[in-house]
Amino acid sequence: MDSGMIEGGLNVTLTIRLLMHGKEVGSIIGKKGESVKKMREESGARINISEGNCPERIITLAGPTTAIFKAFSMIIEKLEEDISSSMTNSTATSKPPVTLRIVVPASQCGSLIGKGGCKIKEIRESTGAQVQVAGDMLPNSTERAITIAGTPQSIIECVKQICVVMLESPPKGVTIPYRPKPSGSPVIFAGGQAYAVQGQHAIPQPDLTKLHQLAMQQSPFPIAPGNQGYTDASAQTSSHEMTIPNDLIGCIIGRQGAKINEIRQMSGAQIKIANPVDGSTDRQVTITGSPASISLAEYLINARLSSEATGLAAN
Repeated sequence: MDSGMIEGGLNVTLTIRLLMHGKEVGSIIGKKGESVKKMREESGARINISEGNCPERIITLAGPTTAIFKAFSMIIEKLEEDISSSMTNSTATSKPPVTLRIVVPASQCGSLIGKGGCKIKEIRESTGAQVQVAGDMLPNSTERAITIAGTPQSIIECVKQICVVMLESPPKGVTIPYRPKPSGSPVIFAGGQAYAVQGQHAIPQPDLTKLHQLAMQQSPFPIAPGNQGYTDASAQTSSHEMTIPNDLIGCIIGRQGAKINEIRQMSGAQIKIANPVDGSTDRQVTITGSPASISLAEYLINARLSSEATGLAAN
């Protein structure tokens, strides 16, 4: 489908996730929530703002395409207004562009970039917006940020085109959404649950718990059970070995080590791949870290292997 069809308001339900700094979010919420209330009423879109005193927040827009783009335009107008008002007391002569970040499943980024970057080049040229797809996934997720900068009109047109690509190429596999974390709160795993430590309190983190449980279930290898009660998972470091067939090791390493680095980043574990041994069809992989990071690294490695087996693994 083309953006003309999106304009026509085909009853497609879309979800757009925006990643914003706390200050920008404050401006969108407005005094006593007046601003966001007006956006919800006038656009008809569902606008949800993630909780928490985090430096970053996620704003989710959901609903039919026409409602989404109305809400999206209103958010951009607000950001544009903020830039203009900050200019009045500033000595800067040129007005900075509006800059936005949207969050999308990493499995859709290939379609968005296109072969040799042809799709993203086409989007840049036809909309006049600057578009940058992050090389790395956002922490503890399988999503990437796309930064878009330009005039309000070029950004709206750019996001429409991105939505068209995403509707044509649905995400593959399981998407672990990015959840901004309060700055620097340690996480502990206790009794199979994840908690974020904030001051004197341990706050349950259902998303991390799900990720942890998923990692525990998915792994065909026995994982040493962590001690029950409040134990700081990062304090216990252990090692685990996996054996991976030579012909599948490439899908774990990825181009120039991109995949293995991604898995290291997401899991927080150290992963060493042994050099090939003559006469052996397997490679030894050693994972070192806390029980939680080891189980997450194993889950991510196994997910890569199973997607390769079903022919879904993109390079």
